[in-house]
Amino acid sequence: MPEQTPTLPPAPAPFEACYRHPGVQTGVHCTRCGRPICPDCMVAAPIGHQCPECVAQARKEFRQGPGRAVRAGVRSGAGADGRLVTKVLLVAMLAGFVLEIAVGGPNALMNGPDYIKLIDLGAMFPPLIAQGQYWRLFTAMFLHIGLLHIGFNAYALWLFGPAIEDAYGRGRYLLIFFVTGFLASATSYAFGPTHDIGVGASGAIFGVFGAFIAYNYRRRHLALAAANLRWAFTLIVLNAFLAFSFSAIDWRAHAGGLVAGLAAGFVAEGFGSRTQRTAVRIAGFAALIALGIAVVAWRTGQINAMAQTLVFIGTGK
Repeated sequence: MPEQTPTLPPAPAPFEACYRHPGVQTGVHCTRCGRPICPDCMVAAPIGHQCPECVAQARKEFRQGPGRAVRAGVRSGAGADGRLVTKVLLVAMLAGFVLEIAVGGPNALMNGPDYIKLIDLGAMFPPLIAQGQYWRLFTAMFLHIGLLHIGFNAYALWLFGPAIEDAYGRGRYLLIFFVTGFLASATSYAFGPTHDIGVGASGAIFGVFGAFIAYNYRRRHLALAAANLRWAFTLIVLNAFLAFSFSAIDWRAHAGGLVAGLAAGFVAEGFGSRTQRTAVRIAGFAALIALGIAVVAWRTGQINAMAQTLVFIGTGK
């Protein structure tokens, strides 16, 4: 019989210790850097676990963005916790709601004032806007129909506002809020029913949400940004379902604000060198405002033409 060589058992795996705790044996490695980590150092990631240093680096990259140099701890115009402007906007919304209750009485707490009082307070009403009361496109953002309405909008702004305030700074955050809110109102005015009344900050908040998506999309190679995009897509699907399930929801304002927010988010960050970024921001926001003005002017012409036709028919001429 041929001689057989005995099979040796496999060599035991080398001892691996956590790079942060050398005395702790482990078989888990960070999915980002590959170093061994113990249970105390594991941070859950979309795939596997990461070490604390890689998580901190990912957060730093997320704040800076691709190819963008930002000095550590310094964000131009941003508040210490990214909530100052958000708080001011929430106070303005609350002040408008308190005024509604004062004018409309106790019943306004849950159902809002009647339509006449809402119009007097500054609600969107296309025939009056067509007569030159364009300020209603802005004042309507700070009026709400009942506690549930303002509660939902306030929660949504508190959820997304601080992230955008911290990412873009106070000035650009305010610009995003009001420009996208204006475009949301313009969309509702242009494509909605002629005699419907519109109130609520949801259009501007969808604009902030759109900027949140744009900011994360530019950083989609990072795990945190990719997770935020998946979450955002889920929220869009949910809101689309709600918008078409309840006729009282102004889906036109939501859609207009979201699209405007996507555009505003990209132009607020800009492209290219620092000088080019500034030029992109100025030109981009100017173009968005001009688009809103054009849409409002077009709709105003339509409504006035319809009014003249009705007068012509009524006089029998």
